[in-house]
Amino acid sequence: MVGVLLTVVGFAMLLREKTGGGVSGARVLKLAHSLDTSHPVHQGMLHLKQRAEELSGGAMTIEIYPSAVLGGETECLEQLQNGVLAMTKTSTGPMESFAPEMQVFGLPYLFRDLAHFWKFADSEPGRDLLHKGAARNIYGLCYYDAGSRNFYTTKRQIKTPDDLKGMKIRVMNSPMAIKMVEMMGASPTPISWGELYSALAQGIVDGAENNPPSFFSNKHYETCKYFSLDEHVILPDMLLISTPIWNKLSTQEQQWLQQAADESSLFQRNLWASKSAEALEEVKKLGVEVYHPDKTPFMKKVAPMYDPYQGTPIGKLVEHIRVMP
Repeated sequence: MVGVLLTVVGFAMLLREKTGGGVSGARVLKLAHSLDTSHPVHQGMLHLKQRAEELSGGAMTIEIYPSAVLGGETECLEQLQNGVLAMTKTSTGPMESFAPEMQVFGLPYLFRDLAHFWKFADSEPGRDLLHKGAARNIYGLCYYDAGSRNFYTTKRQIKTPDDLKGMKIRVMNSPMAIKMVEMMGASPTPISWGELYSALAQGIVDGAENNPPSFFSNKHYETCKYFSLDEHVILPDMLLISTPIWNKLSTQEQQWLQQAADESSLFQRNLWASKSAEALEEVKKLGVEVYHPDKTPFMKKVAPMYDPYQGTPIGKLVEHIRVMP
């Protein structure tokens, strides 16, 4: 799959000098991701592009390839590591394989709400996590708001963890997500995001877990008429750049790009709340039953996930997060 995609782009380095249509010699960074263009994370990336061009006076620009046209999340990460693709976005879930410290984001019910999450993400320990994958050629620039993850299904509403028994639930390729869904009583089934719609339609899985804008923009409401706002985890997206490509940028170019990324993060998180509320209202109009369950039974099911981290660096980070006001 990756080979075909690379053939399509002509095996060209996706960090290059612009040959026309702008300032001669401008730096062009290609950014690919798998989200729909209506998604608020994509809107954040459009803001990133605009600010990079403004800050650099046209000396830097970003070309964005949405909707998995250059491959799904896994393929984009591989291209990033190889220095073939400049930038992409991923959830912190798949990052657990590259930086074990990222597991902290996958611990269920760790953050009280989004305000609590962002207080940590904007802190020094939170920003330090962005760079934990640098040695694996994956350098994080900023977080994007991806809200809370929730269950949605084709067969029945998830009111308690018992309702998950016997269900196949799509999860990311994340050890934390797999463990969490297992502990709640379902069968976790890793499937790439781009293949999920057909997997739901064909009954390969009985449901998935994600945020309202992703559920709406990818039309999963067409097969899943039950959405349970159990808010089991607050798992952000990350904007990534290939470490070799980052290192090739001048100090000035790095400053432009980092400032543009930081500003796009603020822009996107402000957009997120309204888009999430809009998505829930739209899917209700389309026949989806949105339910607000008691979270306590879910929290009790997954509480043992914290036990292995006691006394470890991740455990200390958990304690730091829990005592944050």
